[in-house]
Amino acid sequence: MTSMTRESARALVAPFYAALNTPASKDVAALVSSVASPEWRSYGSANTSKGREDFIKQVMGFGKLIPNLAWDVKDVLVDGNTVVVRSEASGTPAADFMGVPHGGGSFSVVAIDIHTVEDGKLVRADHVEDWATALRQLAARA
Repeated sequence: MTSMTRESARALVAPFYAALNTPASKDVAALVSSVASPEWRSYGSANTSKGREDFIKQVMGFGKLIPNLAWDVKDVLVDGNTVVVRSEASGTPAADFMGVPHGGGSFSVVAIDIHTVEDGKLVRADHVEDWATALRQLAARA
């Protein structure tokens, strides 16, 4: 396999991150399906993963809960068939969020995604989002 350039990797993952930005206003399924294989898995921990369809449902749920959800890609790094994306997620929940009462506050947190690519499609994503910081930010404004 020929190594991807940073530009080609950024273009490959662009529809994935487009799906995360204000997802209530988009066809999340079409965007994610355009770049993620049907067998794609999302890993939030070593023992916990979800498939593409469950991920799409989760993103659509986030879109309803956080209408202005933004996922800003800050950096893209490439190593062979691995694409690492450092991004910032931000938004203002419209209701209680992960146990924090709705207070009208916003959050902004760092996220790291490690995507594995095979045959031009994403087949796996390992990710970490700093939701603990988001909850602290929201609780301080509740």
